[in-house]
Amino acid sequence: MNGAKPRIAAVLGDPAGIGPEVIAKLLATPGVTEAADILLIADRDEFEEGMRIAGCPIRYAVASDPRHPAFTAGVPLLYDYRGASSGPFERGVATAKGGRYSLDTLTAALDLTRQGITGAIVFGPLNKHSLHQAGMGSSDELHWFAERLRHDGPVCEFNVMDGLWTSRVTSHVALREVPALVTREGVLQAIMLIHAALARSGCARPRIAVCGLNPHNGDHGSFGREEIDIIAPAVEQARAALGPEIAGPFAADTIFLKVQGERREYDAIVTMYHDQGQIAMKLMGFWRGVTVQGGLPLPILTPAHGTAFDIAGQGGAHAGATVAAFRLACRMATARAA
Repeated sequence: MNGAKPRIAAVLGDPAGIGPEVIAKLLATPGVTEAADILLIADRDEFEEGMRIAGCPIRYAVASDPRHPAFTAGVPLLYDYRGASSGPFERGVATAKGGRYSLDTLTAALDLTRQGITGAIVFGPLNKHSLHQAGMGSSDELHWFAERLRHDGPVCEFNVMDGLWTSRVTSHVALREVPALVTREGVLQAIMLIHAALARSGCARPRIAVCGLNPHNGDHGSFGREEIDIIAPAVEQARAALGPEIAGPFAADTIFLKVQGERREYDAIVTMYHDQGQIAMKLMGFWRGVTVQGGLPLPILTPAHGTAFDIAGQGGAHAGATVAAFRLACRMATARAA
């Protein structure tokens, strides 16, 4: 792979949603096709439909052999592929066919990136119901990626917006299950994972803040001791391993005030459960948020929003998060190749 210019594998995501449209808008964004060599893994008709919906025809070339891509500067290369699915897709609904197409094109992207032909993957939004209808046995795409890559280490979904990263100790579980799942080992693992990811993305000395679990940090144990017995010891253990840039626990209702604007005090925040960080991040900039599939051996990124079936096909989808995912993928692919 050319170390001076990253190669990015791009996948449309679920064809029933806004993925084809936002990927087309990504490729039409000024500077994008100059920033990286882009190998688009997609059914040609679906990509053409995405361009039509987006209203932005794009010049592209077709790859005769994706294992030996012949890139032309500034021109994305299309690997015309749809896997096992055939025929037209329904729009705006979750279907097994859409899920199958998503999994098959992502599998092709994983194989090419694992072989070093591309350096990172950016994919359009997926629909979990479609994926499960298609036979995905994992709880979500992150764990499906880990299984496909035969990665048995810890994984965590990271969310990134304007350079601020968040991770979480628990994710897609019922809120009533969260306290039992917040363990010292889990908190330490979440800190270590996001520290490593920040380092791989080019952050030399990651500054990481860790949230408490309870309102007002438990108020010295008045309503919950997780901060005292679990989270603070994990933070101290992380500081001993990584340095004084790890801090906390902080009350969750104020920590995001410390990362606003130019006086940002931290590069990342570790939260205890899904909405503790997601609500704040989406309020700060819904159309700029990126999801990184954290802990995996390959950089894999997607916009943090969903398939938006309700607006699919209308041409009004915002591509800001997809462009942000691409920019971060370029940095991560470059750092990985260094």
